[in-house]
Amino acid sequence: MEAREYKDEVFGHFARIGAAFGHAKRVEIVDVLAQGERSVESLAGQISASVANTSRHLQILASAGLVTRRVEGTSRVYRLADPAVEAGYHTLVALAEQHIAEITALTEAFFGEADGARPVSFTEFDEMTRSGHVLLVDVRPPSEFASGHVEGAVNIPVAELATRIGALPPDANVVAYCRGPYCVMASSAVARLRESGISAARLAGGYPEWRDAGRPVVVGGTA
Repeated sequence: MEAREYKDEVFGHFARIGAAFGHAKRVEIVDVLAQGERSVESLAGQISASVANTSRHLQILASAGLVTRRVEGTSRVYRLADPAVEAGYHTLVALAEQHIAEITALTEAFFGEADGARPVSFTEFDEMTRSGHVLLVDVRPPSEFASGHVEGAVNIPVAELATRIGALPPDANVVAYCRGPYCVMASSAVARLRESGISAARLAGGYPEWRDAGRPVVVGGTA
């Protein structure tokens, strides 16, 4: 094999990873799978796509070695191939944040309108817990909560919030979190809680950021 042939072939393989990440829905699939394994049907619902299109995106990710699957009854359940895939996703996000100004503008505009709340940093959360009672709420689906959650958090999925608000203490000081800084579930929960007269804010990062910061987490369990 000549040097040029080798270079062309090996860099072509590198480009396969870029191509696999080269669609918004596939990037979102990786974001969801970073929370834990999911069936094709569940992923389709999460990314607002048809099962057929979601399956095609998963095939592309699998061909690049980024996801693996197992069969559970009649369902195909997917997971990230290894931790390096999530690390690569976070590197992609950080690179985009650094070089694409529209991301910051879009994020500030959306969350400013969605809940109007300034996110609570991890350090600020620590101060809040030292100074008084804080109810930490994980608004992700139960399967993601079971895959791993912040120690001390209770699971109130955003889809169940309307029916469970009445059980919260009226003087509760809620801090909600979900999948990460671009997840909209915590923002939706905060808006609903505030409309009900409950003090609420969202955590600046989600479960992955909390875990990666070396903070205490729990794997398994239910609400």
